[in-house]
Amino acid sequence: MKRSLTCAPGRALVTTAACLCLLLAGGSLDDAIAQPRSAQARSEAPAAKPDGEMRWAIYVTLAPQWLDPAEVQGQITPFWVLYAIHDALVKPMPGNLMTPSLAESWTVSPDGRVYEFKLREGLKFHNGDPFTAEDVKFSFNRTKGTKILKEKVKEITVVDPYRVRFQLSEPFPDFMAFYGTLTTGAGWVVPKKYIEKVGDEGFKKHPIGLGPYKFVSHNLGVELVMEAFEGYWRKVPSVKRLVFKVVPDPTTRAAMLKRGEVDVAYMLDAPQALELQKDPSLRLAFSGGIGIAHVDFLDMWDPKSPWADKRVRLAANYAIDRRAISEMETLGASKPTGSIIPRTFEFALPIEPYPYDPVKAKQLMVEAGYPNGFDGGDLHVTPPFHSRGEAVMNYYAAIGMKFRMRPMERAAFFSAWAAKKLKGVCVCGSGLYGNAATRMSETVPSDGTYAYGGYPDIDLLYKQQAVETDKKKREAMLFQIQQTLHDRVRFAPIFEFHWPSGIGPRVEEPALLLINPYPWSAPLEEVRLKKK
Repeated sequence: MKRSLTCAPGRALVTTAACLCLLLAGGSLDDAIAQPRSAQARSEAPAAKPDGEMRWAIYVTLAPQWLDPAEVQGQITPFWVLYAIHDALVKPMPGNLMTPSLAESWTVSPDGRVYEFKLREGLKFHNGDPFTAEDVKFSFNRTKGTKILKEKVKEITVVDPYRVRFQLSEPFPDFMAFYGTLTTGAGWVVPKKYIEKVGDEGFKKHPIGLGPYKFVSHNLGVELVMEAFEGYWRKVPSVKRLVFKVVPDPTTRAAMLKRGEVDVAYMLDAPQALELQKDPSLRLAFSGGIGIAHVDFLDMWDPKSPWADKRVRLAANYAIDRRAISEMETLGASKPTGSIIPRTFEFALPIEPYPYDPVKAKQLMVEAGYPNGFDGGDLHVTPPFHSRGEAVMNYYAAIGMKFRMRPMERAAFFSAWAAKKLKGVCVCGSGLYGNAATRMSETVPSDGTYAYGGYPDIDLLYKQQAVETDKKKREAMLFQIQQTLHDRVRFAPIFEFHWPSGIGPRVEEPALLLINPYPWSAPLEEVRLKKK
């Protein structure tokens, strides 16, 4: 695990992997002072009453589905809310990406088919309901985005109120990668009795959880308000009230930070970041490393589409100046890549990005029979990254590929994407947690949530690796899948996404990248305001 580096006031907060970002933002490596953080040491400090209000300007609308762990489907952004209101048996935390939380411990049978969790006793939900193994079983059964996980779980047995057993149909080495990280919401626990009383829709209107913060109110498209839960088992939160304000425009987010209306402004555009850096009372924080921006050729599975020709997809790769997009969007902090899997992930095969070569791209277009280009149809973009989509569209136009951008609201986009309603190409992104296998699970296998097609040989190999218990053999299979995807030009990877956020003068600890990789504030019980 890489240490965090906290920079002098007015400089950037980065990880060691992103020291380049500090230099690009105008800082000096001499300013960087290592600040190893110990969550355990802080947890043992005398508890004080929560105090104050901390406000975030966030860049997308908080959908009601984000309030319910069962609704997590191939996205990481809902965990903004889940880390506040809810808790999991096992979850990524500072220093350990599979930290025992609601589960004190777990065991695995020698044959890899049985996982048994010992739960913490005496915990209560925000409404006073006791937490038991029944809630764990209930929460797993109602989750939606867990197809491969549910296929492998044969039976869940409540051994006693504080012990739950998962019986798998066959060995599944990635059980904990799917259940104990942010790949799915299956391990995040909700109150069975309460949901049976109010229903799924009632739960979204007023969620009850086990997390460090209680739900107060949600004004859709405006803000989410939460208040400290002093009975949280891990520690009493420092800040009494958290407010997530929905501010889609980056210029407005930056202006609100400068005026003191918010304390943290997520994901600033380069011009706003450079402007804020001139203010000595503000800090810039570069975080990321989990998301990969890429082009998915949605129509490539249609034999009549130009995208069915590998040469066209190869031209689309050579046409993009990845470094220039990184400079434009993130001050050069985002690292160009040739894979949809972060380099730091287990089983990741390092693949260098295609070089920017518009001459070669045009040559490939001629060879494919499109000397004058073609109408590529629709170009979709994962909201809110429309400027990235425009940049890609301009590069494609330079080699004769003509597109129409189809901007959509974020929730509508993900719904249409999963329903296989999008046409053309998508400048998409994935922040799916875990390892190479979990990252590919929603887009590479033919039955993936966001897969518009697939290859039978890769589907077979993906299923084989999922049950392979020999780690070296499994690695070889996953390397083979990644190399085959590259050879067939399945995607056009762009970069590993790192971005600047702004931190206001009242903040002592924004908790950005305390969990690495997790580029937003978490765990939220660790955020702190400066003492008055």
